[in-house]
Amino acid sequence: MLDSYEVFKQSIYNMTKIDLNSYKERQMKRRIDALISKHGITSYADYVIKLKKDKVLFDEFVNYITINVSEFFRNPDQWNLLEKEVLPNLFEHFGKNLKIWSAACSTGDEPYSMVMLLSKFMPLSRIKILATDIDKKVLEKAAIGLYHSKSLKGVPEEFLRKYFVKITDTTYQISDCIKSCVEFRQHNLLREAYPSGCDLIICRNVLIYFTDEAKNQIYADFYAALKKEGILFVGSTEQIIQAAQIGFQNYRSFFYKKM
Repeated sequence: MLDSYEVFKQSIYNMTKIDLNSYKERQMKRRIDALISKHGITSYADYVIKLKKDKVLFDEFVNYITINVSEFFRNPDQWNLLEKEVLPNLFEHFGKNLKIWSAACSTGDEPYSMVMLLSKFMPLSRIKILATDIDKKVLEKAAIGLYHSKSLKGVPEEFLRKYFVKITDTTYQISDCIKSCVEFRQHNLLREAYPSGCDLIICRNVLIYFTDEAKNQIYADFYAALKKEGILFVGSTEQIIQAAQIGFQNYRSFFYKKM
């Protein structure tokens, strides 16, 4: 049905700077083929033409190929470890004005979770987190801060009462005081320069979709972006196999310290 996927990947890169070669090809190609078929399009070439002409179709494509599965306080045991051990260690080394980057932040669940957790240690006025993602549409959703109740199942009751307003039976709005602590910015992990001097970088449940080569490059770039003794917090399926070769110490499960 479809013509050259290689030509298609190059066309997408020219249009978006998203490098599909860095994603696991079989999985990504299956997702893209399903999207193309949904619109009754029979070739990659025709799809590219339509993407160039139709902004709605283009935005749908970018949103579809970037993986946006997230929830507040996902894997609560890891957030508990962050609260009880990791943050106190960071405060000891760097003070409480931490430079925190939430990379590939999707719809904002993780940086907002981080703000709420930090509110246990300091006033909101002292908290500022940089949150980035390649997908402009999810960043817009994050800035709005409207969430389905399913995303909030891991939110501690104290935070749910304090920082969310129930809009409908299944929809909640996060408070402006939490939103004001996060700066959202579009960023491509594979193509653009990283922030420097970070004390804590959060990037969870994203790199599993990348090739080993791309993952190794991103981990090396995270290492360079961290201060010495800074921490990288990864997802529950993203153990760094050769962490020591990069320069990381396995500080705790899913937490890596720059040595």
